[in-house]
Amino acid sequence: MTPGFTILDHPADLGIEACGQTLAESFEQAALGLMSVILDPETVELVESREIYLDAIDTEQLLVRWLAEILYVYDGLHFAPVKFAISSISENHLQAILSGERCNQERHLTRLDVKAITYHQLSIEQNEMGSQLRVFLDI
Repeated sequence: MTPGFTILDHPADLGIEACGQTLAESFEQAALGLMSVILDPETVELVESREIYLDAIDTEQLLVRWLAEILYVYDGLHFAPVKFAISSISENHLQAILSGERCNQERHLTRLDVKAITYHQLSIEQNEMGSQLRVFLDI
């Protein structure tokens, strides 16, 4: 399965469908999809990195916590991550490095304001072809 993401229209929200050869790749693509909804990733330079560790009760909660953490890093810490490297992932744990730079209002123009990551129609499928997930954002 070729890694990538697609933005999905929804009456009240916006969705991301992401896929990859592994669960880690699909999570990384979902993160890139999230940031592409917020801003143009091409305007962000890879000058700084941050490591994160997350725990959850299952893979679905891990996905929501992963994207919520990226949203917090952007909104709360004013850091624009656009490269995501998951070094470890299991059903209830994730370790990753986020790369990007501090937000710059002149270069990083906001496309849409994402309020939250939802569990609405959340799905994660894995098989021998790869991993595919779907998640919706509250905008």
